[in-house]
Amino acid sequence: MIVRIIAWLRGHMFFVKIVCIAVLIGLIVGDLFVPRHHPHFLGDIIPGFWAGFGFIACVLIIIISKWLGTAFLFRPDTYYSANDAKPSEGEMK
Repeated sequence: MIVRIIAWLRGHMFFVKIVCIAVLIGLIVGDLFVPRHHPHFLGDIIPGFWAGFGFIACVLIIIISKWLGTAFLFRPDTYYSANDAKPSEGEMK
């Protein structure tokens, strides 16, 4: 059952993207009508601030993660080359 649902969603990816974008826009527009009692932070006063803050934070996490990956974590394609010493018979056991 779940496999058919996932296959249908993959087949209609444009529709899925439109629905997700519509939900996000609806949440931001709905935030305009929520009364704000006793704001504790500057972001509590500005409508849509936390949605924008979350989006920017997510983008920064992705950019920093990619930078960390390319700077420290990724290995070259020849990391496990054929020139490496092969283990002897005694080491394989």
